[in-house]
Amino acid sequence: MAMQQEWANKDYYGDLGVSSSASAADIKKAYRKLARENHPDSNPGNKTAEEKFKRVAEAYDVVGDEAKRKEYDQFKSMIGSGGFGGFSGRFGGQGGSGFPGGFRTTSTQSDFDIGDLNDIFGPGAGGQAGDGGLGDILGGFFNRGGGAGRSARPSRGADVETEISIDFREAAKGTTFPVELTGEAPCTTCHGSGSKSGKTHTCEVCSGSGYIRENSGAFGMARPCTNCGGTGEVIEDPCATCGGTGTVRRTRSITVRIPAGVVDGQKVRLAGQGEAGPNGTPSGDLFVTVRVKPDAVFTRSGDDLEITVPVSFGELALGGTITVPTLDKPVKVKVPAGTPNGRTLRVKGRGIQRKSGTAGDLLVTVEVRVPKDLDASAMSALRTYAQAEKDSGFDPRAGWAGAK
Repeated sequence: MAMQQEWANKDYYGDLGVSSSASAADIKKAYRKLARENHPDSNPGNKTAEEKFKRVAEAYDVVGDEAKRKEYDQFKSMIGSGGFGGFSGRFGGQGGSGFPGGFRTTSTQSDFDIGDLNDIFGPGAGGQAGDGGLGDILGGFFNRGGGAGRSARPSRGADVETEISIDFREAAKGTTFPVELTGEAPCTTCHGSGSKSGKTHTCEVCSGSGYIRENSGAFGMARPCTNCGGTGEVIEDPCATCGGTGTVRRTRSITVRIPAGVVDGQKVRLAGQGEAGPNGTPSGDLFVTVRVKPDAVFTRSGDDLEITVPVSFGELALGGTITVPTLDKPVKVKVPAGTPNGRTLRVKGRGIQRKSGTAGDLLVTVEVRVPKDLDASAMSALRTYAQAEKDSGFDPRAGWAGAK
């Protein structure tokens, strides 16, 4: 539910500049273009570009994933059709009873079914029983559908978010990173059950429903049972270590596998590595936001690596072979005679590794370095060359607009 609440105010298609009907290939193409244009390495100190880069990365993390995109589309469709704030037509208008979060309702229930709302906003839609979702709120207020037949306790543990910082080359090649987390973890004494022997009996106060119902006027109210904590069952011999909850607070170490090619700001999800759920229920998820440090040699453009290599005038004029670094071992690159300053040479397959097994390219830009100090023999040779160049008719400013 927390992730869907975050989606409510996001327009991921708008961030990528594509329509909601765009193909996966178009989304990927748009992401690469925007990521390249707004990458912090290409825009040092530009906070606007940095924020744009982060939004683009977050958008692609959702709509670039088939499963997440489907969930996101369904969620936004519900909002657009009045699934959240647009209930005024079904729930009433002026004179209705106020609900948390701005929801309102008239005194009649004939226009809607609370059970349907629980189907939409309950655990099946990504929420959790008792997590404050709309189904729990309305089920409690109207004493229908929301609590009957299911426990009031959370059905899983809480999700956890953390952030790590890795080197550029680690992000490009992939790595593992140790993370220490402090939070609820399964009790080792009772193995998460909350009981010494595992014996439980149905709560006599709520009859196993997990709710206590109270009738008040036109509506029935429901609240979690305090005797069983909303579980519907009472532990006969609570574990002394965790007090019957099945969890204890402790620090644990997790090794996070960072996939090759991760970009700055991307989130990596580790299912089941969040906080432990109470009394043996599943754990939540861990979301790791990856921050990538700039590299002194390489920058990145999509799956391609970019590098600027210093060369001499002679190497460009006469041609030759230069050695350039890669993410692995150095490679030799041929420079054709007469190569202009600033030209980019492409080395196939030496960029970022893709999931498909292929890799981007290495883009090598040559940049002339002019010597500051030359000895007498070098100066003499250079003057001889300059004269020969002039005698050949070469004019470096020929065709230049500023030469007029």
